[in-house]
Amino acid sequence: MYKPVIGLEIHTQLKTESKMFCSCPNRSSVKEPNINICPVCLGHPGTLPVINEEAVKKVLEVGMALDCELRDVSRFDRKNYFYPDLPKGYQISQDRRPLCYEGFLDIKGKRVRIKRIHLEEDTGKLFHDEKEQSSLVDFNRAGIPLMELVTEPDIRSGYEAYKFAEELQLIFRYLEISDANMQEGQMRVEVNISISHMEGRLGTKVEIKNLNSFRAVQRAVDYEIKRQSGILENGKHVLMETRGWNEKKEETFAQREKEEAFDYRYFPEPDLPPMYLNDPPFNKQNIKLKTELPQKKRERFKNEYGIEEEKEMEVFIADRDLADYFERIMSETLNWTKEWDEKSKVQKREKNQLTRLVVNYLLTDFLGLIKEKTAKDTLITSENFAELIMLVYKKEISSKMAKDLLKEMHETGGDPSQIIEEKGLSQIKNTEEAKSLIKEVIEENSGAVIDYKEGKKEALQFLVGKVMAKTKGRLDPEKALDEIKKIID
Repeated sequence: MYKPVIGLEIHTQLKTESKMFCSCPNRSSVKEPNINICPVCLGHPGTLPVINEEAVKKVLEVGMALDCELRDVSRFDRKNYFYPDLPKGYQISQDRRPLCYEGFLDIKGKRVRIKRIHLEEDTGKLFHDEKEQSSLVDFNRAGIPLMELVTEPDIRSGYEAYKFAEELQLIFRYLEISDANMQEGQMRVEVNISISHMEGRLGTKVEIKNLNSFRAVQRAVDYEIKRQSGILENGKHVLMETRGWNEKKEETFAQREKEEAFDYRYFPEPDLPPMYLNDPPFNKQNIKLKTELPQKKRERFKNEYGIEEEKEMEVFIADRDLADYFERIMSETLNWTKEWDEKSKVQKREKNQLTRLVVNYLLTDFLGLIKEKTAKDTLITSENFAELIMLVYKKEISSKMAKDLLKEMHETGGDPSQIIEEKGLSQIKNTEEAKSLIKEVIEENSGAVIDYKEGKKEALQFLVGKVMAKTKGRLDPEKALDEIKKIID
């Protein structure tokens, strides 16, 4: 049985106003090619780079979030290699003195160590025309601040690699240092993988380049484990190389023999001074995390609201707007309880019931209404949503009425009580009126009554459904069920 040893290199475009070493706009997504360029990012002779302070501070903030050591003095280096999309023939990157080092990220109880986080400039983008057998270069992306995070080889499966990259994307978005959209190339994952007979022992390393989805990360790793195992089982040697990922065939393919680090011929960038991070303008001691990180939010939502279902939790964690909206609704809901709770306190059992109602209506009916939009776009205020929840909780409206009300509130932004009054949707509380309507249903559905008397219990639910339809959801289903039994019996 072969044991995989996996490390990741994750490149992320930082969300800054300008590029890394010049004042060109950081807008890699523009459609028109080669408009956000200048002599500096094109590497013209005689031009001089200037460090983007905002980019440096964003990397330091990521380092803090991942419990990294932050360097006191850091500097940039030249990484020498030539590709058509690298205008200068070298890349300004960091070698021996990265901004951050020796951190970690815990994923489902497993600790993955962070070896380093450094800052560099992105390359241009190549467009290949197979029919014309030619390539074009768009340099809009060249020079954009690119953060590279390198892990230690602590990952052991495609699933672990996928979960690690997914959690990183969440952290980057929470910190607002990047949108980290993989489909747009704002976050790119590269895998270093080797296998051997012994746990933790390194075999021949193979690199898989530029994976642009979590699905691709997991499947590429799983495929490569199987491919390398097959080679070793046949008594052959794995070749040290760089491989790509074919999404359609779901297999890796050889690109080139792997370069060693010394092939890059690093040396200190002569046009940029060292960065003293304890001094202005960086002042690393003044950099603070401005938001609650995903794992802290998970722990708080579990302890404060009792949310333990993983799928529900991850919907809130992935959508901060929805999570914020949920918390505002919960705050308003607990305020509403003061009207009927003399001590202004909610018992744990009651709070759990209220929470379940909010979660259920948010994650089913509400998300179905807003679809691709966000919770920020809704006309339903948190106060009105909380009022709706209280009406359901106190059984003043049925579940069907609540769904109809929610739709009306979404379309108009109206108050639930006002909508109920205007549309005559108030709950039927008159016992005689309820009995009369139920008797009509029983008389109209004599076949279901016979079925019930013959022991077919599902016939009762059929009759309840008919009652709810006749009353347009204005009668409590449990009360309807009890009354149907009484009348038939």
